[in-house]
Amino acid sequence: MSGPRSPRRDTRGIVDATELFTHVRFRRREPAPELRPYLEHYWLIDWDLPEPYASHLVPHPSVNLVFERYAGCGDEESGFAEVSGIGLELFTQKLEGRGRVCGVQFRPGGFRPFAPDRPVSEWTGRRVPAPEVFEPPAPPSAVLDPEQEDARVAALDAYLLALGPEPDPQADRAMALVDLVRTDRTVRRVDDLAHAEGLSTRSLQRLFATYVGVGPKWVILRYRIHEALERAESDPEVDWAGLAADLGYSDQAHLVRDFTATVGVPPTLLSAR
Repeated sequence: MSGPRSPRRDTRGIVDATELFTHVRFRRREPAPELRPYLEHYWLIDWDLPEPYASHLVPHPSVNLVFERYAGCGDEESGFAEVSGIGLELFTQKLEGRGRVCGVQFRPGGFRPFAPDRPVSEWTGRRVPAPEVFEPPAPPSAVLDPEQEDARVAALDAYLLALGPEPDPQADRAMALVDLVRTDRTVRRVDDLAHAEGLSTRSLQRLFATYVGVGPKWVILRYRIHEALERAESDPEVDWAGLAADLGYSDQAHLVRDFTATVGVPPTLLSAR
């Protein structure tokens, strides 16, 4: 398994990150050392808005455990917790009034050791109350109530450590493979990835369905879009034809079609801001 990393500092997946950060306080925090092999990071958001605001996210191939409290959430006093499986579509969340969210982003492949009874694909595209997934149930108030950020992080650590993730070599393998796809842009074909790992294509697909929640082709394509989105929002003079070639697209038009279908707007519209 690839080693644990510090929380990401990029904004991959966030549509118009600059605008989002003017409306909310967004932070990433490291989990306890024992949890880092399984978790990307914790993510904390607080807001107090005079007017409603809609945030947009192109989801990562990660499962999240989310503790939430905000106006209209159904239990504004104590909050609630849910498991958010991998989102297949652009995720839009309307924020208004005051609110707080404390999230756990699992590494792709890192969720199943905490919930080993079902394949991760069972949660894909779904948002499920946490008590339906974990026993004992997650305590929303213990995570959301503390005003001190360190206390919220400590509550997340305590809860996840109590769940006792079960070591699983196949989870380690899945995490390492997804990390390879994320960091090595030469990985463009599922067949090549399977061959390099000594697996049949079908076996690789089963491994990803069970431990990641989506197929390897979906992961490859999603990381392409994340890269294109990051470039669109950080470089006003992107060479789109060159980027398309770097990401393994047959031509610029193919990249633009995929980007527009996923994000909802063409990349040139974001890079022109």
